[in-house]
Amino acid sequence: MGMFDFLKGKSGDGDSAQTLMNPVNGKVIAIEDVQDPVFSQKMMGDGFGIVPSDGDIYSPGNGKVVSVFPTQHAVGLLLDNGVEVLIHIGIDTVELEGAPFDTLVKEGDKVTPETKVSTVNLEELASAGKENTVIIVFSNMDQVDKFELSTTGETARGTEIGTISSKK
Repeated sequence: MGMFDFLKGKSGDGDSAQTLMNPVNGKVIAIEDVQDPVFSQKMMGDGFGIVPSDGDIYSPGNGKVVSVFPTQHAVGLLLDNGVEVLIHIGIDTVELEGAPFDTLVKEGDKVTPETKVSTVNLEELASAGKENTVIIVFSNMDQVDKFELSTTGETARGTEIGTISSKK
């Protein structure tokens, strides 16, 4: 590794691996255990879920915000290594039209695992009869070299839970 490798950045010569941090206090679960077949069958990509113990949602890694859904139930990120991340809050929550959500970032914002991306009122989700699982999906799997979820179960936000590497 050379002294100026950081200058190579987007040329693909830099480090393609990124550490993933738990973005929400709660129980980290495998994507296959998410209670929605679109996610559990990896139709949108691989990833993981978190059954939250509170409504504060942070970025799972370093990158930037590329999309904020008008219904505030999801945020799209582009990690520094080129992997696209969808943070999807709850199941079938698009139907709520934003009511229990507050997105705290906007397109173009830089994010780190210390950046609070969104909040959700878990009591309102429960009252609406919605599952509260926060789902993290890597939506450009054709660019992913390797994804490893190394930690599951009850885990504090900010805990290292895995890695993801891009092909470039």
